[in-house]
Amino acid sequence: MVDSPSSPDRFNEERATYTVRGSDAPDIEAGVAAIRETLRTLRARPGVYRMLDARGDVLYVGKARALRNRVNNYVQVERLPRRLQRMVSQTRSMTIVTTQSEAEALLLEAQLIKRFRPPYNVLLRDDKSFPFILLREDHAFGRIQLHRGARKIKGQYYGPFAGAGQVRRTLNALQKLFLLRSCTDSFFNNRSRPCLLYQIKRCSAPCVGRISEADYAELMADARDFLGGKSTKVQAKLGDAMNAAAAALDYEMAAVYRDRLKALTFIQGSQAINAEGLGDADIFAMASRNGGMCIQAFFIRGGQNWGHRSFFPVHTAEVGEDEVLAQFMAQFYEDVPPAKLILTDREPADLLVLTEAFTQRIGRKVRIETPQRGERMKLIRQAQRNAVEALERRQAESSAQGKILAEIADLFALEGPPDRIEVYDNSHIQGTNALGAMIVAGPEGFRKNAYRKFNIKRAETVPGDDFGMMREVFERRFARAQEEDPARDSGEWPDLVLVDGGRGQLNAARAVLEEMGVEDVPMVGVAKGPHHGREGREVFHLLDGREITLPVNHPVLFYLQRLRDEAHRFAIGAHRQKRSKAITVSSLDEVPGIGPARKRALLMHFGTAGAVRNASLDDLQRAPGISSAVAQTVYDYFHG
Repeated sequence: MVDSPSSPDRFNEERATYTVRGSDAPDIEAGVAAIRETLRTLRARPGVYRMLDARGDVLYVGKARALRNRVNNYVQVERLPRRLQRMVSQTRSMTIVTTQSEAEALLLEAQLIKRFRPPYNVLLRDDKSFPFILLREDHAFGRIQLHRGARKIKGQYYGPFAGAGQVRRTLNALQKLFLLRSCTDSFFNNRSRPCLLYQIKRCSAPCVGRISEADYAELMADARDFLGGKSTKVQAKLGDAMNAAAAALDYEMAAVYRDRLKALTFIQGSQAINAEGLGDADIFAMASRNGGMCIQAFFIRGGQNWGHRSFFPVHTAEVGEDEVLAQFMAQFYEDVPPAKLILTDREPADLLVLTEAFTQRIGRKVRIETPQRGERMKLIRQAQRNAVEALERRQAESSAQGKILAEIADLFALEGPPDRIEVYDNSHIQGTNALGAMIVAGPEGFRKNAYRKFNIKRAETVPGDDFGMMREVFERRFARAQEEDPARDSGEWPDLVLVDGGRGQLNAARAVLEEMGVEDVPMVGVAKGPHHGREGREVFHLLDGREITLPVNHPVLFYLQRLRDEAHRFAIGAHRQKRSKAITVSSLDEVPGIGPARKRALLMHFGTAGAVRNASLDDLQRAPGISSAVAQTVYDYFHG
């Protein structure tokens, strides 16, 4: 069996995979036997190994310079920490992928950890992607915008920023500073007069020719210089232009340059730390306390602080801090390009391998340093203080959260504080674009990577029937859970289910689970009570028929309201996305050979899909970009 990573073009390696099956009994002898069987054909080459349990789920992903030597360590059980002994006892098979070097193995290891999230690996638990500022270069008049996700659009990317709020504040200032457009190409192409952004001096209105292409290109070059760290050059250029305009008695233009200088000063003054002269750098510092860990990251680009974020890696018990830092960095830079300089408060494990891997990743030299004195050490100390404070806040919040979950267990007679709470809600408008939504919360907060939406699509579900929608959602959710995890040992079964609605919705959900033979999942209906819409008057319906209300200032009530409101927010958002997508659906989408470009050409020429449908063959042939053959296809589709 050959196993390939999700992005095979990133690795130029020889791959070989071996799978060995053993007993399903959870004992350490069976695990050691499966590992010994793998060792029989394993060579001392660099690569990545995966430990799998009896169901084939990934327990652990590791990398090695010499696979045989590393894997052989696992059969010497008495030398392993208890955490790895438990892992070996659950191991029933192994998967091996060989690589050309240990650096390639490290990159592949990080990729597989992010994909499989194994329970015995240190995990970077962070569901948010990092935002970037994008200067697009796919148009004569480039656009500046916030960007998340894959960097496929032609242009210059600047980031990462710690959060979207900081990007938006910076974008607002950059628009005032460089007067670059932020509108979409379709909006740009259909303007006949300047929009409001031109009136408030945040755009130069290239859409209606208020600026030449050459002058706009100069603004783009200034923006690249500024975002690339050459802010002094831009500041001097604006200052000279302002003085020249004033000397020529053009006070209106001088005022424009003055306002742009103010915007530049705002951006420079919003930096929380002094990173002048540092260039592009990432700073990492770690704090550890009472079994918890926090890694604080500062992002410095062009000598400017682009924000900071706290990370709380999990599965860190019995793992050294240097190893945690190394695992964190490998996973962090799986999604984010490394800076030229990485400063850490301690030396990570596998320093040389990390350096080589990051250098390979971006194609230029990356340095990882641990400062001991000077200005860089001051930055490290500041990051350390932030890490300590963030960890203290996190643990204080967790303590309060744990108390609330314990009270919920008492209130609803659960076996213990719930680790996984699922909340369900429906959204539709008179039965159209109907969907159900599920959000998940636990001791660490909302688990957004576990959120799910269910498009209501069964013919027997009557449009607008909330009870029928709830039945469909629960049938699909728990049928899949029974199929994929009948033993309920993956942690994906809920300890408590909250249903947004009253007794009717709760009974509909209970009937579904009873038909499936699932009778031990605690469920509670959350209704708004007799005074509909008044916060604090929620009624909680229990399966045994009881109804519970809480005092309006009770912490548990506040927490349950947050869960209900988050489910409502997610359901409404998903419904709006579905409705927006449905609005753009056209009868032209069904015509063979009509893609987005030809559809756009037809709509731009005729105005509506109805006009296209009623057009004669001669009219269709006269449409720009539509050949005679395509016109005949469209005509035959509607008139055949």
